[in-house]
Amino acid sequence: MTALRNLLPFGTSDRTRGARAVVTGAGSGIGRALALELAARGGQIVCADIDESRAAGTVALIEREHPGAAHAFRCDVARREDVEILARFADSVFDGPVSLVVNNAGVGIGGKPVGEIGFTDWEWALGINLWGVVHGCEIFAPRLRAAGRGGIINVASAAGFAAAPAMAVYNTSKAGVLALSETMAAEFSGTDIAVTVLCPTFVRTNVARDGRITTGSRALADTLMRWTGFSPERVARITLDAHDRGRLHVLPQPDAQLIWLLKRAFPGPYTTVAGLLERLLPQDAPAVPTTTQRTGV
Repeated sequence: MTALRNLLPFGTSDRTRGARAVVTGAGSGIGRALALELAARGGQIVCADIDESRAAGTVALIEREHPGAAHAFRCDVARREDVEILARFADSVFDGPVSLVVNNAGVGIGGKPVGEIGFTDWEWALGINLWGVVHGCEIFAPRLRAAGRGGIINVASAAGFAAAPAMAVYNTSKAGVLALSETMAAEFSGTDIAVTVLCPTFVRTNVARDGRITTGSRALADTLMRWTGFSPERVARITLDAHDRGRLHVLPQPDAQLIWLLKRAFPGPYTTVAGLLERLLPQDAPAVPTTTQRTGV
């Protein structure tokens, strides 16, 4: 019966209710919203972030309504050793095995064409956005298999399939997360372990300000977030509800859904138009580097 239920795209479960969850990048934005929503659903949460004070801030918010439900932990997801320690910490504080892993930590980067980006930025962003998710999946998947039930939510982006110019590093990192998630969903098919990949467009977070994004691109992103962006809380609820229904892809906004359809129906024309639109954008000033891990678009 379990195997049959998981073959149906609109089944329901209580997977996010009372979850023993690990959330990376939980210090702000989507990660914080997911941690708060999981706590509201009766869960226990390890709130991991590269900035432990931000993680502690999320825990403090949870503790107001749900004492003892959350724990803060400093973790740089780009370091495999940190994620391994995070997994052992979760094992030690939960009253059972980890049941939900949310690989959310990420950084924004963009504004330069390929050939002008530089390998330092490639290595920095892929280390967090892609390798951070790889570390989370590779280290926690055996625990979920051993438990026989659970879920993984990977936070990607519509950028993973939109292929916007001057966003090569970010696009590549999120496309990798999308491919990894789809592969894991196939590997877990017929089991009681669900995989969901979140692909939003603009969410009202600080990703554009905290990343390595050129000035013009940051201004554009901030404008689009104000005009079209969903709140992190809304995205969190949509994502967790979709995970309960066994949904693989979550595209919470209409523009993400439209881009998804257009790219698949008209891949050649779509790419041509995307390139033409990019030429209308303002010229950029250099980005200001940062090491903050966040997740947004």
